[in-house]
Amino acid sequence: MDRFKQIETFVAVATRGSLSAAAQAEGVAPAVIGRRIDALEERLGVKLLVRTTRRISLTFEGSAFLEDCQRLLNDFYDAEASVSLGGVKASGHLRVTAPAGFGRAHVAPLLPAFLDAHREVSISLDLTDRLADIVNEGIDVAIRIGALDDSSLVGLKLADNRRVVVASPAYLQAHGEPATPADLAQHDCLTFGTYGNQARGWQFTVDGQLLSMRVSGTMECNDGAVLRDWALAGRGLAWRSMWEVGDDLRAGRLRSVLDAFAAPDNAIYAVFPQRKHLPLRVRMFVDYLKNTYGNPAYWR
Repeated sequence: MDRFKQIETFVAVATRGSLSAAAQAEGVAPAVIGRRIDALEERLGVKLLVRTTRRISLTFEGSAFLEDCQRLLNDFYDAEASVSLGGVKASGHLRVTAPAGFGRAHVAPLLPAFLDAHREVSISLDLTDRLADIVNEGIDVAIRIGALDDSSLVGLKLADNRRVVVASPAYLQAHGEPATPADLAQHDCLTFGTYGNQARGWQFTVDGQLLSMRVSGTMECNDGAVLRDWALAGRGLAWRSMWEVGDDLRAGRLRSVLDAFAAPDNAIYAVFPQRKHLPLRVRMFVDYLKNTYGNPAYWR
């Protein structure tokens, strides 16, 4: 138990930034906190914290040890919560990343309800089309669209996702409708350029084989919402996900083309590091997303 208390104290000091803050939170004297840190460092034979009169900083070994200790404590608290009186209770901080467009439309709006149901959980949401290194950046869950390439990660499918080539009726009337993917060479294609998850090109199924085609046009942008807006304005063809343009297709603002050559579904996944036991807050958040996306009424 002394060892466990030392670890709790070390995490408290490292995250709060001072002995006095950790002592105040626990209701003990700062000297007690200092003795626990001294005992921990002596037992491990390594310096974890550099203490001055003004502040406390972590050594290299301390930073690495802190990450392991936080994981250990979270697992311990989750184990206690799962069997405690009153049922399962998630707690702790959850770090989530998602593609910018999808995250704005289909992750961020769901967070308030999740937090209302789990009052002891807090969340940081990072919206970016950059492929984050979730292990080294300490991310709990990454929402990703498309096949999982990194075998060191675990992916859980949350929903199906189909991509379609779309354009406004005005554009198709002025420029004609492509009959095959090869015809795209004669059209203005609104692309990400070489940025993001479309760097390999637009994907089609041709003669039973998956084909990636590099397309081009006069306008490109690394924001999918802008590409959709340009397509609505009649500036060209865009390759977008149904979660983004489904309403536009149903309303007739956009039309899909080349449907006969559509690539296989590009599913939406929750991705996390391979771990024997996921923190309870992660499991409950992923279940929440899966149940929400799994309801057909949600997408309508």
